[in-house]
Amino acid sequence: MIPSHQHQTGAPRPAAFLDRDGVINVDHGYTFRPDDLEFTPTAVEGIRLLNEAGYPVLVVTNQSGVARGLYSTKDVETFHDHMQAALREQGARIDAFYYAPFHPDGIVAEFAIEHEDRKPGSGMILRAMRDWNVAREGSFLIGDKQSDADSAAAAGIAAMLIAPNQGDLAGVVRTLLDT
Repeated sequence: MIPSHQHQTGAPRPAAFLDRDGVINVDHGYTFRPDDLEFTPTAVEGIRLLNEAGYPVLVVTNQSGVARGLYSTKDVETFHDHMQAALREQGARIDAFYYAPFHPDGIVAEFAIEHEDRKPGSGMILRAMRDWNVAREGSFLIGDKQSDADSAAAAGIAAMLIAPNQGDLAGVVRTLLDT
């Protein structure tokens, strides 16, 4: 919901949008405890390549566990802080995290709703594009589910899907940077 860094100004530029669970970290099912952070095989390298190429790296992630009462928004933010620290130790960074704590089948009333931020909706991507002055052309999303691709299409950007938990994020990034 809330980006972790300030807004960007200047000329619009392309950005890299990444799904979180299954793309950056292994999806253990409602992953939110810092101790459960396990990066997918080439995630850190892929993020570092995007950083070096000058792309803002923006995470867009559904976190329905909040609506389901399994964990809190504070837990999500703590996990993101831990992920950011672990990435920094390896020379990589995420520029902002956006998350959707909503699910219509949830039990936490304020989040138990349909919401444009929840993928396949495009709300998170569109907000990040405004916050970071992102150009649609050249921007892309890398995800592991059809809802990721549908969200990107709704926002007017390209999407690539990788295998959950084992996809070669760095390989996909290299291919994108070579085109």
